[in-house]
Amino acid sequence: MTQAAGSRDQPGACVHLGYAAPRRGVPAPASFRQWVEAALRGARHRRPAELSIRIVGAREGRALNRQYRGKDYATNVLSFPVELPRGVASLLLGDLAICAPVVAREAREQGKPLRDHYAHLTVHGVLHLLGYDHQVAREAERMEALETRILATLGIADPYR
Repeated sequence: MTQAAGSRDQPGACVHLGYAAPRRGVPAPASFRQWVEAALRGARHRRPAELSIRIVGAREGRALNRQYRGKDYATNVLSFPVELPRGVASLLLGDLAICAPVVAREAREQGKPLRDHYAHLTVHGVLHLLGYDHQVAREAERMEALETRILATLGIADPYR
């Protein structure tokens, strides 16, 4: 597990990274921290924040997706926003589970650099932790536009083109 502190541009972003899958092809912890901080800045999240990212294999990704979403397949990223009792303050945003084999397969199929796809899914997951969603068309357009703007600040092309 790796812990990363915030930068001057982001007040106290703390990212915990854990691996339950081989690290081959998975970007460095500093990259995940950079992507999380970019997502927080882009969403104008001004408070300190903490989250965990777990890199999982296909078996765990499938089990999590089945248990929490009722879908019997591994998906690229799952977001688990923190659920606290009313009145309890916390810096914790929640957890992300990123399925390494699915990310690698999608990047190949879509002709995208693997690193860029990890960046996109990290930003996407963080936005979910902040309450963004894409269940209806209007929300999806808003979220996708924000993702595109955030990724552009990182020099990454529009993932929806």
